[in-house]
Amino acid sequence: MRSVGVEEELLLVDARTGEPQALSTAVLASVSREGGGDAEVFEAELHRQMLEFGTRPQTGMGDLAEEIVRWRAEAARHAEGLGAAVVALATSPLPVSPSIGHGERYRWLEEQFGLTTQEQLTCGCHVHVSVDSDEEGVAVLDRIRPWLSVLLAMSGNSPFWQGKDSQYSSYRSRVWGRWPSSGPVEIFGSADRYHEQVDAMVGTGALRDEGMIYFDARLSRRYPTVEVRVADVCLDPSTTVLVATLVRGLVETAARQWRDGEPPARHGVGLLRLAAWRAGRSGLEGELIHPETMRPAPAETVVRALFDHVRDALEDSGDVIPAQEGLAALLKGGNGARVQRELLSRSGGLRDVVTECVNRTRG
Repeated sequence: MRSVGVEEELLLVDARTGEPQALSTAVLASVSREGGGDAEVFEAELHRQMLEFGTRPQTGMGDLAEEIVRWRAEAARHAEGLGAAVVALATSPLPVSPSIGHGERYRWLEEQFGLTTQEQLTCGCHVHVSVDSDEEGVAVLDRIRPWLSVLLAMSGNSPFWQGKDSQYSSYRSRVWGRWPSSGPVEIFGSADRYHEQVDAMVGTGALRDEGMIYFDARLSRRYPTVEVRVADVCLDPSTTVLVATLVRGLVETAARQWRDGEPPARHGVGLLRLAAWRAGRSGLEGELIHPETMRPAPAETVVRALFDHVRDALEDSGDVIPAQEGLAALLKGGNGARVQRELLSRSGGLRDVVTECVNRTRG
């Protein structure tokens, strides 16, 4: 059974007003004072209004769900001691002036990329799935490319930007796409080719190091995993678990295709970029671009095609029924973007949206 780990980025907000607060240093100091293993779980991010945590690798999705809920609750507890709260939103609904974190790396990013760095107050969800080797990992990357846009549509949780409706389900994906190394990539064909390409990109001097390889999916620098980075942070932890379940299914399905000699679909990067744009724009409302045909199809049809694509792997891991139930709930209730817009229509104010989302973040 392949292990799965999740990294989630959360917004730190004022508990009363819902406005983002640059408190990550203070929160991490609170964590450190308590000692124990929590200090290894939480990390600072590019902006001081953000806090990241990472779960341990898990093989059971129930265990993964428990960890996500636990660390969200722990983050909330430490923030509460500072008059703040954490919220799983991929962008701030309320206007904000981002505050870049301390350290040489962040200063370098600000100097090199200017306004692009300043505007990157966005929160994503990264899913790590174990692979046996770099060769298997690259074979997986080559074969999951067309399906990543579906995960983006499912996770869309960033409709608002600087106090306005962006008209996107995932505006985070549009902002993140401003980095020159982000987005879908070509078929590599081998681990050697992958590493050659990464070395060449770093060698241009435009990127500080391999950590700036911001592909939608990549080989992890730190772990023997494929790291899928395309998703928004999800409002409900159950959606995070569903995304992680499907990512593991995609990795296992792709690895089996590779072992069976089945070549990857040869969709060009241009088509994949259009599919990603459509997913970020529409989410689960309207149409998406079908990963197999590269033609528009209803979002529910495309989501169910993803499930069918990985069904054998889900059967073998015992995840079919939970995944079916999770997909049914998501399709009925909508992704985080839909929930946020519905909350706004009922409350009339973005502060109320943030307040309710703070309550929902723990699940």
